[in-house]
Amino acid sequence: MKPSPFQQRWRRLRRRLGLHLRRLWTDVRWGPGTDVAWRARLDTSLGGQIRLGARCEIHPGAVLATYGGTIELGDDSTVNPFSVLYGHGGLKIGRGVRIAAHCVLVPANHVFADPGEFIFRQGLTTEGIVIEDDVWLGAGVKVLDGVRIARGCVIAAGAVVTGSTEPGGIYGGVPARRLKDRPGWKEREEA
Repeated sequence: MKPSPFQQRWRRLRRRLGLHLRRLWTDVRWGPGTDVAWRARLDTSLGGQIRLGARCEIHPGAVLATYGGTIELGDDSTVNPFSVLYGHGGLKIGRGVRIAAHCVLVPANHVFADPGEFIFRQGLTTEGIVIEDDVWLGAGVKVLDGVRIARGCVIAAGAVVTGSTEPGGIYGGVPARRLKDRPGWKEREEA
């Protein structure tokens, strides 16, 4: 369906405005065709960098906050409304990744070993998170520090991913466990 004349003008204006914003944000970069919604929040105020590939979409209400680390999003990936992506220990997301609404990715964890000290004073571990190419995170997925989600995985809505995954798997539950393989995945890999 062809966009209306108003939509066409609005897209041109957003592109022009985006070029100016790129000049203002030296710590935020995005590739051609990337669309960052007006009400999305890209926060590098505590240091760090955000790198968005080409043709990415960041929807309204999404939050990307570096907290001194880096957030990298590969080409053709999307972050849907009200998802929260932190960059403490580094968050690297591959190409063609779909992150549904209300997902939370936190590459950091609080240290709480000393019961005589407040948790907030004990520091953080920051191992980082890696999400490889062609992954789909369903609505409300939580991904914790130190996780690597392998290429081709599907993570069911509401799952909490606490450990790394194997390629082409479908994972679900709390904590997430492998339920089955994606249909046709093994044949694709063998070809």
